[in-house]
Amino acid sequence: MAMASCNIGTCKKTPVLHLSCRKKERDHFHPYKVIEITPPPKNLGIRCFPPNLQCGESVTIEGQAYTIAAVTYRYQLRKGKYESSEKRLDVLSTGRYILNLYLENLLEQS
Repeated sequence: MAMASCNIGTCKKTPVLHLSCRKKERDHFHPYKVIEITPPPKNLGIRCFPPNLQCGESVTIEGQAYTIAAVTYRYQLRKGKYESSEKRLDVLSTGRYILNLYLENLLEQS
C-alpha cells in the first residue's frame, strides 16, 4: 500500500481541524478517521488513503496489517448544500477478520 505524508493545521477563526494529504501529483489521497472496532473500539487517528477504498481491502497502519470492515461517509447540510463532514474506516486486525469469517462460516453450516 502506498503511503502519503499528511500536514495538519488549524484555522485561526474556528477550532476546525484541517488535514491535507499529499502524494506525488498523480495520486490523490483523502483523510479518513480510522477506528479499530474490536471491543473496546480504539481510535487509530486520522490517516491518508486513496479515495476508492472498499470493504475487505487490506491497509497497513504503523506496521500493523488491518482489513477494512466498513467505509462510512457522513454529510452535513450547510447553506442548502450537502458537504462531506467525515470519512471513516472501521477496521479489524487481519487475523481477527479471518477468524470472524471462519466462525461465521461454522455458524452457517450448523
